[in-house]
Amino acid sequence: MSLWEIILMLVIAGVCGSIAQSIAGFSRGGCLLSIVIGFIGAVIGTWLARKFGLPEFLTLHIGGKSFPVVWSIIGAVIFSVLLGAVSPRGKR
Repeated sequence: MSLWEIILMLVIAGVCGSIAQSIAGFSRGGCLLSIVIGFIGAVIGTWLARKFGLPEFLTLHIGGKSFPVVWSIIGAVIFSVLLGAVSPRGKR
């Protein structure tokens, strides 16, 4: 994988993570947290899809690796909701 492919994968994970945070209503952190949530969401979403026998659609292939965009967003929403439930509330 080249440097540009890694950067592109990070950007896609960040976009998926930020979309999921917007849907879930959890918006702490920033760009780096969005990237982490996007990658964790991809793992959770792909696992759920395989567990229930669901197809992978809208999968991007970058540098020989695949990134399931839809399952990443769905998994990241689940992860963001869990993060929001266990994280302490800040002062508002």
